[in-house]
Amino acid sequence: MTRILVIDDHATTREPLSFMLEQEDDFTVVGQAGSIEEARAAILEPESHIDVAVVDLGLPDGSGEELIPELRRVNPDASALVLTYFTEEEMLAKAVAAGATGILHKSASVQEVVDAVRRLAAGEALLTVDDVVRALRHVDLERQKEREIRLSFEKLTEREQDILQALADGLSDREIAERYFISPATVRTHVTNVLSKLNAASRLQALVVAVRFGIVTID
Repeated sequence: MTRILVIDDHATTREPLSFMLEQEDDFTVVGQAGSIEEARAAILEPESHIDVAVVDLGLPDGSGEELIPELRRVNPDASALVLTYFTEEEMLAKAVAAGATGILHKSASVQEVVDAVRRLAAGEALLTVDDVVRALRHVDLERQKEREIRLSFEKLTEREQDILQALADGLSDREIAERYFISPATVRTHVTNVLSKLNAASRLQALVVAVRFGIVTID
């Protein structure tokens, strides 16, 4: 009997899918979860050995990819089938890198999901070696880009960091000049240096990246 955990934040998807999976003689749904928190509780439940987890990536308290390593840690032989509307290469690559063994779009039919679960439970691979290698390379490239961005922030002087935060505070060049007792021309020079060091095309782009990496805060 294949024991299945269904993780999806939409009950209108999760409950019908669980019902349909239960109709298969060799399937049993041992749990349902609508969030990371609920899924973790289900995974850690002592009596709920899981063979296949059907995982949605877009959960209200995080990405479903976070659960895959935890699932495999508790159930080393378990497989994770990602069922998602997302098509972004980065997100899907991260899911594969985290250990997903299959990916289906949510437009897939119930029979396609049933077949995928059955194949995974039988030990078949739905992803090729090339799929996995490509995903790992993509994730590694993204991590490298993030390291380079973080290093670029380290190049900023203390005053340039102040100017960047002032921009995040919504201050104009004149207001920034008044705050730091410098001329508007000097402010513009600092901004130019910030954009150059961050390889940003505009103030907005610099702020978006700075907020993403927690370099500045927006109230």
